Amino acid sequence: MAKPEGRDTGAGNPKPEIDVHDGVPLLDSGVNFVGEQVYYPKGKARIKSMLATMAPGQKTGWHKHGVPTYGYILEGQITVDYGDAGKTTYHAGEGVLEAMDYWHEGINDGDVPARVVVVFMGAEGAENVIYKPEGVPD
Repeated sequence: MAKPEGRDTGAGNPKPEIDVHDGVPLLDSGVNFVGEQVYYPKGKARIKSMLATMAPGQKTGWHKHGVPTYGYILEGQITVDYGDAGKTTYHAGEGVLEAMDYWHEGINDGDVPARVVVVFMGAEGAENVIYKPEGVPD
């Protein structure tokens, strides 16, 4: 199979015609909305991605994450309540670095289904989503 033709970068290295590094940045951060520095769990890496759909009015339930979690809103909008840290609304085309050790709840407060690509960047045995037990304070 022939390699695709490239363009010279000036350093004698051909650059592919399509370079994923030339893409549109969606998120570039190590700190989330509530100011937490993201950290990785110890252990063997386990990455899980999924497409989540939330109907208008649907809530996620109060939860936090045991692993770094990235979401990208494909359609619709989701407002996330971070308790005393405030609320923020994420719209289609936006990426979000989820809070880890901070209870939060999302709601699709729009009038169309919200579709979100969710990527859990975890480790074997680590909990991706931890739901808040009844009676636990924020």
